[in-house]
Amino acid sequence: MPRLPQEPTVCPAPAAAESVIAEELAVVRPGLLPRYAAELPGARAAVLTRLWRALVHEPLPFVTGRESGAHGLTLRLADGRRLRGPHADPYATAAYVTAVRLDRERYADPARLMYSLGVPHATGFAAELAHSVASLALSRAGADRREREEWPVGVPPAGGREGDWEWERRVTDGHPFHPGCRSRPGFSVADQLAYGPEHGPVVELGTVPVPTAECVVSGEWPDELRDGGRLLLPVHPWQATHVLKRSYDTWRPARPLMSLRTLALPGGPHVKTALSARLTSSVRDISVYSVRAAARLTAFAEELAARTDGLLHITRTLAAATAHSPDLAALLRESPEVYAGPGERVVPVAALTTTSLPGRPGWLAAFTRLALTVGLRLLDLGVALEAHGQNLLVVLAADGTPRRLVYRDLADIRISPARLSRHGLTPPGLTGRLITDDPTALRRKLFGSLLAGALAATAGSAPALAAALEPTLPALPRTPDLPALRESPLPAKALTLMRLTPDGGGDMWTELPHPCTAHFPATN
Repeated sequence: MPRLPQEPTVCPAPAAAESVIAEELAVVRPGLLPRYAAELPGARAAVLTRLWRALVHEPLPFVTGRESGAHGLTLRLADGRRLRGPHADPYATAAYVTAVRLDRERYADPARLMYSLGVPHATGFAAELAHSVASLALSRAGADRREREEWPVGVPPAGGREGDWEWERRVTDGHPFHPGCRSRPGFSVADQLAYGPEHGPVVELGTVPVPTAECVVSGEWPDELRDGGRLLLPVHPWQATHVLKRSYDTWRPARPLMSLRTLALPGGPHVKTALSARLTSSVRDISVYSVRAAARLTAFAEELAARTDGLLHITRTLAAATAHSPDLAALLRESPEVYAGPGERVVPVAALTTTSLPGRPGWLAAFTRLALTVGLRLLDLGVALEAHGQNLLVVLAADGTPRRLVYRDLADIRISPARLSRHGLTPPGLTGRLITDDPTALRRKLFGSLLAGALAATAGSAPALAAALEPTLPALPRTPDLPALRESPLPAKALTLMRLTPDGGGDMWTELPHPCTAHFPATN
């Protein structure tokens, strides 16, 4: 297999990415420079840990063998080299990999390592990793860092609520397992400070007028966003400047959420905008298909949630519109906060690790039981949620007890007409990528996002996840999908393989050892 030169000093991408951000930061926010520099080593270790997880557990064609020893793992590469590092816990979120060795060369920088591996598409991915490191250091430097505060966190006086966006800004590190967790190519330092939720900005959303006859509309488009015979489509300022390359009218201030392209209006709904930038893995736009399906999916979701005995709410899409373009479209979606009762809080699962809740005795097991019970019930009915830490939220009582779940964004669920029909439910009349009766595809969607994603990240390690699962599994609903959850290796997206296979045509998968049955040597 061809490879690039092994000498890491010939790779300009890592140093360039870090220095470019430092140079821009010196102009727009010089006070952050010392904190940015201090965060760089930790950011390199965080991304390297994610990359090492992928090298150990994904079916990468250039890794031909893996050997476990007393002091770590050795990967045999197709070109004869050896890559050595620590034992890998596929569910760990702590940055425990500070360096690996490629033959005799030590690598502490994930981008330099990927460049030196020299596999197909490594150069482009190395640049993404370099940007991920630098951007992660910037996010940590500029964020309002709150380290596992005691619950309740920031509870306002009686009668008030902390804005839902406040929870979202606490998630500084992005995807818990993707090496490109903070890759934001095309975003300058000024852009990141202006639009990244971890920096706490206020974003002035704009609108672009489009003749109504030239739009696809789903639901009741609000009068506020109509002007005679035109629809006023909400637009993100970055999108208007860099993709649409056109002027826009200022509309309303909003707070960005974790997805960056979705923003919370004060006292109102969330606005999902088109943002045609590659963030982590995907280009973030809104397809015409999603707009057309929005109203049907919302009506279908209400019927579905009614089958969960009150354990699940699904946020409604109030309206959606597109100018027949994924680059100019918007969805208006109700805030998950509307499902909080007196004294309750709605918290994205990804933000739970910023509180003390996961460390409380029995809390993680109770939350795991709630999440898997709901997920399995819906899967049996015929719907697999993409229940990762961004889409899944939990309703917490005043003392932090998990009560119910809230799910948002139906754009990438999977629906089985055959299963729905068996339970007397009418399929929503859709075709395309959302529809499948394949049990493997359905289980991958749910288990890969919920168990190997949201729950694993909340637990933070295989032993902690196993401790939550062991008392939970016997109490789960006895559905046909339960044996696959209890006994089989767990599916997870092969995120690095996907980035190294740009023409792969969609999701790729790997299997992770089950935390309850596999032995995981200590990773620290």
